[in-house]
Amino acid sequence: MTDTAVRIDGNTLRLPGGVAVRFVRTLRLPETGTHPLPPGLGEFPVRRVSDYPDTVPDEWRARGGVMLPVYLREAMWLSFAGTSEPAALQVGVGKVCAVSGEPWRDRLSRKPQNYLVLPRQPWLDGINSGKGTVRQFVAVPLGLGATVEGQVTGEEVWGGVQLQCFTLRDGPLAEWRRAERLRRERVRGPGATGGYGAALPMMSALPAPALGAAPAGPAGMGLGVGGSMRQEVYEDDRPPGDWAETPAGRVFVHLVTPPQWQRITGEAPPPSPVDRSAYTRAGLPWYDYYDQDAQDLAPTDTLEAVKPVGDWLGADLEPWQQPDPGQVVPLKDAQGKPVADGDW
Repeated sequence: MTDTAVRIDGNTLRLPGGVAVRFVRTLRLPETGTHPLPPGLGEFPVRRVSDYPDTVPDEWRARGGVMLPVYLREAMWLSFAGTSEPAALQVGVGKVCAVSGEPWRDRLSRKPQNYLVLPRQPWLDGINSGKGTVRQFVAVPLGLGATVEGQVTGEEVWGGVQLQCFTLRDGPLAEWRRAERLRRERVRGPGATGGYGAALPMMSALPAPALGAAPAGPAGMGLGVGGSMRQEVYEDDRPPGDWAETPAGRVFVHLVTPPQWQRITGEAPPPSPVDRSAYTRAGLPWYDYYDQDAQDLAPTDTLEAVKPVGDWLGADLEPWQQPDPGQVVPLKDAQGKPVADGDW
Protein backbone atom coordinates (compact mmCIF):
# COMPACT_ATOMS: atom_id res chain seq x y z
CA MET A 1 0.00 0.00 0.00
CA THR A 2 1.30 3.49 -0.87
CA ASP A 3 2.02 5.71 2.12
CA THR A 4 0.03 8.95 1.78
CA ALA A 5 1.08 10.33 5.17
CA VAL A 6 2.69 13.74 5.56
CA ARG A 7 5.24 13.93 8.37
CA ILE A 8 7.32 16.57 10.12
CA ASP A 9 11.07 16.01 10.26
CA GLY A 10 12.43 18.83 12.40
CA ASN A 11 10.85 21.80 10.62
CA THR A 12 10.73 20.04 7.24
CA LEU A 13 7.47 18.72 5.82
CA ARG A 14 7.97 15.30 4.21
CA LEU A 15 5.30 14.53 1.62
CA PRO A 16 4.91 11.14 -0.10
CA GLY A 17 7.27 10.48 -3.00
CA GLY A 18 10.28 12.08 -1.31
CA VAL A 19 9.10 15.71 -1.43
CA ALA A 20 10.68 17.97 1.20
CA VAL A 21 9.38 21.47 1.95
CA ARG A 22 10.78 24.01 4.41
CA PHE A 23 9.38 27.47 5.14
CA VAL A 24 12.24 29.96 5.33
CA ARG A 25 12.28 33.42 6.92
CA THR A 26 13.76 36.14 4.75
CA LEU A 27 14.16 39.86 4.17
CA ARG A 28 11.12 41.70 2.85
CA LEU A 29 11.85 43.45 -0.46
CA PRO A 30 10.72 46.95 -1.43
CA GLU A 31 7.50 46.88 -3.46
CA THR A 32 9.02 48.81 -6.36
CA GLY A 33 11.81 47.64 -8.65
CA THR A 34 13.18 44.14 -9.28
CA HIS A 35 15.76 42.74 -6.88
CA PRO A 36 18.20 39.84 -6.34
CA LEU A 37 17.07 36.85 -4.29
CA PRO A 38 17.04 37.62 -0.55
CA PRO A 39 18.79 35.29 1.90
CA GLY A 40 17.45 32.53 4.09
CA LEU A 41 17.36 33.67 7.73
CA GLY A 42 16.38 30.42 9.39
CA GLU A 43 13.37 28.12 9.29
CA PHE A 44 9.90 28.81 10.61
CA PRO A 45 8.99 26.32 13.35
CA VAL A 46 6.26 23.91 12.24
CA ARG A 47 3.81 22.06 14.52
CA ARG A 48 0.97 19.62 13.89
CA VAL A 49 -2.50 21.08 14.45
CA SER A 50 -3.74 17.81 15.91
CA ASP A 51 -1.25 18.08 18.79
CA TYR A 52 -3.21 21.07 20.19
CA PRO A 53 -6.88 20.00 20.06
CA ASP A 54 -7.92 22.15 23.02
CA THR A 55 -6.35 25.42 21.88
CA VAL A 56 -6.63 25.63 18.08
CA PRO A 57 -9.80 27.06 16.50
CA ASP A 58 -12.38 24.46 15.49
CA GLU A 59 -12.04 25.23 11.77
CA TRP A 60 -8.29 24.62 11.90
CA ARG A 61 -8.81 21.29 13.65
CA ALA A 62 -11.31 20.33 10.95
CA ARG A 63 -8.79 21.12 8.19
CA GLY A 64 -5.92 19.34 9.92
CA GLY A 65 -2.40 19.98 8.74
CA VAL A 66 0.29 22.06 10.39
CA MET A 67 0.84 25.62 11.57
CA LEU A 68 3.70 28.09 11.76
CA PRO A 69 4.07 31.58 13.32
CA VAL A 70 4.54 34.62 11.09
CA TYR A 71 4.62 38.37 11.75
CA LEU A 72 2.55 40.97 9.94
CA ARG A 73 4.32 41.80 6.65
CA GLU A 74 6.95 39.15 7.24
CA ALA A 75 8.29 37.55 4.04
CA MET A 76 8.95 33.86 3.45
CA TRP A 77 10.06 31.46 0.77
CA LEU A 78 9.61 27.74 0.26
CA SER A 79 12.71 25.55 -0.03
CA PHE A 80 12.52 22.13 -1.71
CA ALA A 81 16.10 21.11 -0.89
CA GLY A 82 16.23 17.47 0.09
CA THR A 83 13.52 16.35 -2.34
CA SER A 84 14.80 12.93 -3.34
CA GLU A 85 12.85 12.04 -6.51
CA PRO A 86 10.91 13.85 -9.26
CA ALA A 87 7.52 15.18 -8.21
CA ALA A 88 4.92 17.67 -9.34
CA LEU A 89 4.08 19.98 -6.43
CA GLN A 90 1.03 22.22 -6.34
CA VAL A 91 1.34 25.30 -4.13
CA GLY A 92 -1.83 27.12 -3.14
CA VAL A 93 -2.15 30.47 -1.35
CA GLY A 94 -5.67 30.59 0.03
CA LYS A 95 -6.48 27.79 -2.46
CA VAL A 96 -5.36 29.92 -5.41
CA CYS A 97 -2.56 28.29 -7.40
CA ALA A 98 0.65 30.31 -6.94
CA VAL A 99 1.84 29.21 -10.41
CA SER A 100 -1.25 29.68 -12.60
CA GLY A 101 -3.63 31.86 -10.57
CA GLU A 102 -6.36 29.28 -11.18
CA PRO A 103 -8.59 27.84 -8.42
CA TRP A 104 -7.20 24.89 -6.45
CA ARG A 105 -7.88 21.53 -8.03
CA ASP A 106 -6.93 17.88 -7.48
CA ARG A 107 -5.55 17.35 -10.99
CA LEU A 108 -2.46 18.52 -12.81
CA SER A 109 -2.93 20.91 -15.71
CA ARG A 110 -0.58 22.06 -18.48
CA LYS A 111 -2.65 24.91 -19.97
CA PRO A 112 -1.92 26.73 -17.79
CA GLN A 113 0.61 24.72 -15.80
CA ASN A 114 -0.56 24.56 -12.19
CA TYR A 115 2.43 22.95 -10.47
CA LEU A 116 6.17 23.09 -9.88
CA VAL A 117 8.56 20.44 -11.17
CA LEU A 118 10.80 19.11 -8.40
CA PRO A 119 13.69 18.81 -7.85
CA ARG A 120 14.45 21.11 -10.81
CA GLN A 121 12.59 23.95 -9.03
CA PRO A 122 14.84 24.45 -5.99
CA TRP A 123 12.62 27.00 -4.22
CA LEU A 124 9.71 29.37 -4.65
CA ASP A 125 9.73 32.92 -3.24
CA GLY A 126 6.36 34.15 -4.48
CA ILE A 127 3.64 34.04 -7.09
CA ASN A 128 4.50 33.69 -10.79
CA SER A 129 3.64 37.25 -11.77
CA GLY A 130 6.10 38.33 -14.47
CA LYS A 131 8.49 37.11 -17.16
CA GLY A 132 11.44 35.67 -15.25
CA THR A 133 10.22 37.20 -11.98
CA VAL A 134 8.03 36.43 -8.99
CA ARG A 135 6.41 38.69 -6.39
CA GLN A 136 7.46 37.87 -2.86
CA PHE A 137 5.19 36.03 -0.42
CA VAL A 138 4.27 38.42 2.41
CA ALA A 139 2.00 37.61 5.36
CA VAL A 140 -1.12 39.68 5.98
CA PRO A 141 -4.24 39.14 8.11
CA LEU A 142 -7.41 37.93 6.48
CA GLY A 143 -10.26 40.39 6.17
CA LEU A 144 -8.51 43.29 4.42
CA GLY A 145 -8.66 41.91 0.88
CA ALA A 146 -4.86 42.15 0.59
CA THR A 147 -4.19 38.44 0.12
CA VAL A 148 -3.76 36.79 -3.27
CA GLU A 149 -6.92 34.85 -2.42
CA GLY A 150 -8.88 38.04 -1.75
CA GLN A 151 -7.73 39.78 -4.92
CA VAL A 152 -8.27 36.80 -7.23
CA THR A 153 -11.52 35.38 -5.82
CA GLY A 154 -13.08 38.38 -4.07
CA GLU A 155 -13.28 36.39 -0.81
CA GLU A 156 -10.93 35.40 2.01
CA VAL A 157 -12.13 32.02 3.20
CA TRP A 158 -9.09 29.78 3.46
CA GLY A 159 -5.88 31.70 4.08
CA GLY A 160 -2.69 29.78 4.73
CA VAL A 161 -0.73 27.67 2.25
CA GLN A 162 -1.79 24.40 0.60
CA LEU A 163 0.61 21.77 -0.72
CA GLN A 164 -0.23 18.73 -2.84
CA CYS A 165 2.20 16.39 -4.60
CA PHE A 166 2.00 13.98 -7.53
CA THR A 167 4.60 11.29 -8.19
CA LEU A 168 5.86 9.77 -11.44
CA ARG A 169 4.20 6.64 -12.73
CA ASP A 170 6.10 3.38 -12.20
CA GLY A 171 7.71 3.25 -15.67
CA PRO A 172 9.08 6.81 -15.82
CA LEU A 173 10.17 6.57 -12.18
CA ALA A 174 12.14 3.38 -12.82
CA GLU A 175 13.81 5.01 -15.83
CA TRP A 176 14.72 8.09 -13.77
CA ARG A 177 16.21 5.91 -11.03
CA ARG A 178 18.38 4.05 -13.56
CA ALA A 179 19.62 7.33 -15.04
CA GLU A 180 20.28 8.74 -11.58
CA ARG A 181 22.37 5.71 -10.59
CA LEU A 182 24.51 6.17 -13.71
CA ARG A 183 24.89 9.89 -13.02
CA ARG A 184 26.04 9.25 -9.45
CA GLU A 185 28.57 6.70 -10.63
CA ARG A 186 30.04 9.28 -13.01
CA VAL A 187 30.06 12.12 -10.52
CA ARG A 188 31.30 11.10 -7.11
CA GLY A 189 32.24 13.37 -4.25
CA PRO A 190 30.61 15.50 -1.56
CA GLY A 191 27.80 17.81 -2.59
CA ALA A 192 28.03 21.57 -2.31
CA THR A 193 26.97 23.24 0.89
CA GLY A 194 25.81 26.73 1.70
CA GLY A 195 24.18 28.90 -0.93
CA TYR A 196 20.73 30.42 -1.02
CA GLY A 197 19.10 27.90 1.29
CA ALA A 198 21.78 27.98 3.96
CA ALA A 199 21.19 29.55 7.35
CA LEU A 200 23.38 32.52 8.24
CA PRO A 201 24.59 32.09 11.84
CA MET A 202 25.72 35.71 12.15
CA MET A 203 22.18 37.04 11.85
CA SER A 204 21.71 37.19 15.62
CA ALA A 205 24.27 40.01 15.66
CA LEU A 206 22.10 42.26 13.53
CA PRO A 207 19.44 44.54 15.04
CA ALA A 208 15.91 43.19 14.67
CA PRO A 209 13.37 45.96 15.30
CA ALA A 210 9.95 44.76 16.40
CA LEU A 211 7.15 44.72 13.86
CA GLY A 212 3.51 44.92 14.88
CA ALA A 213 1.55 41.69 14.91
CA ALA A 214 -1.89 41.35 13.38
CA PRO A 215 -4.79 41.18 15.85
CA ALA A 216 -5.22 37.67 17.19
CA GLY A 217 -8.28 35.77 16.07
CA PRO A 218 -9.41 32.46 14.62
CA ALA A 219 -9.28 33.69 11.01
CA GLY A 220 -5.48 33.55 10.95
CA MET A 221 -3.25 34.90 8.19
CA GLY A 222 -2.86 34.59 4.45
CA LEU A 223 -0.26 35.51 1.85
CA GLY A 224 -0.24 38.68 -0.15
CA VAL A 225 2.65 39.87 -2.30
CA GLY A 226 5.51 42.29 -1.89
CA GLY A 227 8.44 43.19 -4.08
CA SER A 228 9.53 41.61 -7.34
CA MET A 229 12.67 39.49 -7.70
CA ARG A 230 14.47 37.68 -10.49
CA GLN A 231 13.33 34.07 -10.31
CA GLU A 232 12.05 31.63 -12.91
CA VAL A 233 9.20 29.16 -12.51
CA TYR A 234 10.19 26.26 -14.73
CA GLU A 235 8.07 24.75 -17.46
CA ASP A 236 7.56 20.99 -17.30
CA ASP A 237 9.37 19.22 -20.17
CA ARG A 238 8.02 15.73 -19.38
CA PRO A 239 5.14 14.14 -21.28
CA PRO A 240 1.93 14.74 -19.29
CA GLY A 241 1.34 10.99 -19.06
CA ASP A 242 4.48 10.55 -16.94
CA TRP A 243 2.66 11.85 -13.85
CA ALA A 244 0.14 9.97 -11.70
CA GLU A 245 -3.47 11.08 -12.12
CA THR A 246 -4.20 11.36 -8.41
CA PRO A 247 -2.21 13.14 -5.68
CA ALA A 248 0.09 11.15 -3.42
CA GLY A 249 -0.42 13.45 -0.44
CA ARG A 250 -1.43 16.91 0.66
CA VAL A 251 -1.22 19.23 3.68
CA PHE A 252 -2.87 22.48 4.83
CA VAL A 253 -0.42 24.97 6.36
CA HIS A 254 -2.05 27.47 8.74
CA LEU A 255 -0.28 30.81 9.28
CA VAL A 256 -0.53 31.92 12.90
CA THR A 257 0.16 35.33 14.45
CA PRO A 258 2.86 35.33 17.16
CA PRO A 259 0.34 35.93 19.99
CA GLN A 260 -1.82 33.06 18.69
CA TRP A 261 1.25 30.82 18.48
CA GLN A 262 2.12 31.43 22.11
CA ARG A 263 -1.44 30.87 23.31
CA ILE A 264 -1.91 27.70 21.25
CA THR A 265 1.47 26.02 21.76
CA GLY A 266 2.82 27.61 24.93
CA GLU A 267 6.05 28.35 23.02
CA ALA A 268 7.59 31.76 22.54
CA PRO A 269 7.42 32.86 18.88
CA PRO A 270 10.62 33.49 16.90
CA PRO A 271 12.21 36.96 17.23
CA SER A 272 10.89 39.67 14.97
CA PRO A 273 12.30 39.87 11.41
CA VAL A 274 15.75 41.25 10.64
CA ASP A 275 16.11 44.80 9.34
CA ARG A 276 17.09 44.53 5.67
CA SER A 277 19.20 47.73 5.60
CA ALA A 278 21.26 46.48 8.54
CA TYR A 279 21.72 43.19 6.71
CA THR A 280 22.97 44.92 3.55
CA ARG A 281 25.20 47.36 5.45
CA ALA A 282 26.86 44.36 7.14
CA GLY A 283 27.99 43.19 3.68
CA LEU A 284 26.03 39.93 3.82
CA PRO A 285 25.05 38.18 0.56
CA TRP A 286 22.07 38.39 -1.77
CA TYR A 287 21.71 35.80 -4.54
CA ASP A 288 21.14 35.33 -8.26
CA TYR A 289 20.11 31.96 -9.70
CA TYR A 290 20.07 30.94 -13.34
CA ASP A 291 19.50 27.53 -14.94
CA GLN A 292 20.47 27.71 -18.61
CA ASP A 293 18.84 24.35 -19.41
CA ALA A 294 15.37 25.23 -18.08
CA GLN A 295 12.50 27.09 -19.73
CA ASP A 296 10.69 29.81 -17.75
CA LEU A 297 6.92 29.43 -17.43
CA ALA A 298 5.00 32.46 -18.68
CA PRO A 299 2.82 34.18 -16.06
CA THR A 300 -0.96 34.41 -16.32
CA ASP A 301 -2.92 37.65 -16.43
CA THR A 302 -4.55 36.73 -13.11
CA LEU A 303 -1.35 36.77 -11.10
CA GLU A 304 0.22 39.68 -12.98
CA ALA A 305 -2.68 41.82 -11.74
CA VAL A 306 -2.19 41.07 -8.02
CA LYS A 307 -1.20 44.26 -6.16
CA PRO A 308 1.32 44.44 -3.28
CA VAL A 309 0.22 44.53 0.34
CA GLY A 310 1.33 48.15 0.67
CA ASP A 311 -1.81 49.17 -1.23
CA TRP A 312 -3.80 47.98 1.81
CA LEU A 313 -1.40 48.45 4.72
CA GLY A 314 0.28 51.69 3.67
CA ALA A 315 3.70 52.57 2.29
CA ASP A 316 6.75 50.46 3.05
CA LEU A 317 8.62 52.72 5.48
CA GLU A 318 11.67 50.49 5.88
CA PRO A 319 14.52 52.13 3.93
CA TRP A 320 16.15 50.27 1.05
CA GLN A 321 19.91 50.11 0.62
CA GLN A 322 21.02 48.68 -2.71
CA PRO A 323 23.54 45.84 -2.26
CA ASP A 324 26.95 46.25 -3.85
CA PRO A 325 27.55 44.06 -6.93
CA GLY A 326 30.00 41.98 -4.91
CA GLN A 327 27.26 41.07 -2.42
CA VAL A 328 25.15 39.31 -5.09
CA VAL A 329 26.30 35.69 -5.21
CA PRO A 330 25.60 33.68 -8.42
CA LEU A 331 24.20 30.19 -7.94
CA LYS A 332 23.58 27.14 -10.16
CA ASP A 333 25.38 27.73 -13.49
CA ALA A 334 27.73 29.67 -11.56
CA GLN A 335 10.18 11.18 10.50
CA GLY A 336 7.68 11.60 13.42
CA LYS A 337 3.93 11.00 13.53
CA PRO A 338 1.84 11.61 10.38
CA VAL A 339 0.24 15.02 9.94
CA ALA A 340 -3.52 14.75 10.09
CA ASP A 341 -5.40 15.82 6.96
CA GLY A 342 -8.90 17.27 7.09
CA ASP A 343 -11.72 18.76 5.08
CA TRP A 344 -10.61 21.59 2.82
